[in-house]
Amino acid sequence: MIDQKIVDPQHLFFEADREKRFITGSEAVKEAIKRANVDMAISYPITPQSESMHLVGDLFAEGYLKEYFRGENEFAVMSEVTGAAMAGVRVFTATGGPGTLRAFEMFPTWVGARLPIVCAFLTRGVNSPLTIQPDTIEMAFMLDTGMLMLHAEDAQDLYDMLLKAFIIAEQTDVHIPIGVYADGFFVTHTRETIEVAPEDDKLPGYNPYSSPVPVMDMVNAPVRQMRDPFVMKSNFISYATHASWQQEVLAAGERARKHIDYYLNGLLEVENEKADILIMTSGTAVSQSREAIALAREEGINVGLVKLKSIRPFPTEEIKALTENTKAIIVPEFNRVGWLAREIKSVVKDSDKVMGGPRVFGGMTMPVELILDEIRRCVS
Repeated sequence: MIDQKIVDPQHLFFEADREKRFITGSEAVKEAIKRANVDMAISYPITPQSESMHLVGDLFAEGYLKEYFRGENEFAVMSEVTGAAMAGVRVFTATGGPGTLRAFEMFPTWVGARLPIVCAFLTRGVNSPLTIQPDTIEMAFMLDTGMLMLHAEDAQDLYDMLLKAFIIAEQTDVHIPIGVYADGFFVTHTRETIEVAPEDDKLPGYNPYSSPVPVMDMVNAPVRQMRDPFVMKSNFISYATHASWQQEVLAAGERARKHIDYYLNGLLEVENEKADILIMTSGTAVSQSREAIALAREEGINVGLVKLKSIRPFPTEEIKALTENTKAIIVPEFNRVGWLAREIKSVVKDSDKVMGGPRVFGGMTMPVELILDEIRRCVS
């Protein structure tokens, strides 16, 4: 193994000198995992995440990981990741698009088993006819799995969120999985300058005995996931056990708020919050919204920006407070269903002022002019 220095997360995240790298989002995944003190990574290729996990495999060859292998398919990978986490190791994987759907059964299983797995979802279209192009529709399917969901705007976010996700997920009062989402190709295959911590530093290792449920080892009985009476019986005790456990999992997600708020400096980021018009979005749509806002400013239109970093837990109270006096909210999205607009409408007092769009899908980029047209409509 490579001889790295274990440093306090506070130091690695906020205090260590950073080096500039001109790299792709896929390479940003590698840089995060290099410093994350991951024990095991398991992979299966699917565009656009294949390169990321290939590069993580290079880390194994270089001595940064103890174990790395390719699974039989996406479902197998997520099942193998489950076993690794149950055995008490820090484990990482990635998927996207059809891979997310093929593995879907395992994500609520991770949550129910209280496994602090970190998975990168590098999103793509899943519709027929087949496409490998960028789309965030899979995030709509993931909203109610119980996983925490962070959405990266760019490669810098992807690096930071992945590295911090391990520490957030492993908090004893949280201890549920985190999905870090980034828009495929727009982030994974675009090269930009990001800042990374020294490669000689790494996070402290995972202590599985900080888990709120027993780790599966040679001493503790393998009861982390289920007990036979609760699974096989149809009676009040069984129903109450499952109901209370699901409530506890949801509560764990709520308890994650304070950790996400601390490590990510808030669940959302706001610019010009007093503006009558707010653009509220996540992922790479944030970057294009910034350009549209600059163009609107040249036309004398005052527009603010709300960047959502956390989708689960959702920044409900923050959005309520921000939008109380707002006249219009524009929600650009890279999917056809408008899942983010629905989420925002569910918490805004007057949902009629939420404009569900513009939306592009099937792999299209979003012309900045589309967002600008929505801004003009709001002032006309």
